[in-house]
Amino acid sequence: MKTAIIGLPMVGKTSLFTILTGVHQETHIGSTAARIGVAKVPDTRLEELARLFEPPKVTHAVVEYVDMPAISKENLRDPAYVASLRVVDAFAHVLRLFEDETIPHEKGSIDPLRDLEDVEIELILSDLTVVEKRLERLEKDRKKIKNPDLDHEFDLLLKCKAALEQNEPLRQMPLDAEEEKRIRGFQFLSQKPMLYVLNLGESEAGRLHEREQEYRERLKRSHTSVTAVCGKIEAELAELPREEQQDYLASYGLRESGLERLISATYSLLGLMSFLTAGETEVRAWTIPVHSTAVKAAGAIHSDFEKKFIRAEVVNWKNLVDLGGYPGVREKGLLRLEGKDYIVKDGDVLVIRHG
Repeated sequence: MKTAIIGLPMVGKTSLFTILTGVHQETHIGSTAARIGVAKVPDTRLEELARLFEPPKVTHAVVEYVDMPAISKENLRDPAYVASLRVVDAFAHVLRLFEDETIPHEKGSIDPLRDLEDVEIELILSDLTVVEKRLERLEKDRKKIKNPDLDHEFDLLLKCKAALEQNEPLRQMPLDAEEEKRIRGFQFLSQKPMLYVLNLGESEAGRLHEREQEYRERLKRSHTSVTAVCGKIEAELAELPREEQQDYLASYGLRESGLERLISATYSLLGLMSFLTAGETEVRAWTIPVHSTAVKAAGAIHSDFEKKFIRAEVVNWKNLVDLGGYPGVREKGLLRLEGKDYIVKDGDVLVIRHG
């Protein structure tokens, strides 16, 4: 799963990408190339399981991030730039709330809601161009061929056009399963789930949760989420030894880093969750869509496990830790045998039995 970090110039998105992934900016300026990096999904459950089993290897789930050059009319006319946006699963739109006279805003003032709408309009206009071109093509094809599929597509794209012309992103347009399937191939930009990332100044760090809630109330939109970070604090935090990080966060009244919450919010927005495997060789988190079955979870580990699936042994990670391992949960009857249709829960520890 891939998330593009987008936004206007000078909002702090590249700094956040670097802190998230450890991938540093290249020295040349003005490139329209996207940069890719991965960030570990924070998971204290792995740490507790690792203390129990003491394996040589602990593997976190990861989220892939793409640092995109700033959204602009010029970039959205570049086919390579648009292609990079189309293939991602979601956007993290960084909105600047911090004041800094040494970093001028291109609009001359700080107004995150204005910036949000400016970027949204650019995505909508890009989609509208695609819709209008496809409708022209369909108009010609429908005159030559009588095909109900062409008629259905034409009608659906007319609905999309009407929404876009009202400056409504396609993620807010209600679609049934069949309609969703029909337009999936277009990879519309305004249809992608959107995480709004509020980048606060250091002076507002103590109000981070309050600001986050304020914008959640203001931005109640379908398939969107809001999280807040303070880029300056995150940069300083990244330089500290791990044992000092919690005290540093506490000095601002924070319990966890903004980037941890950003990664978790991305994971949630994409409809993902983790199940775990744990033993003496490795403790690991595996990424699967929410509501996945046990057989699909087995396939995330190895395709052979899915093909030759027999049963899954399932236990909640907390029970496994509290009772000191598999013998303890077996004794208490908390290790269950489940079939292929079992719906895996976040935090389940699975042992797959296969042929």
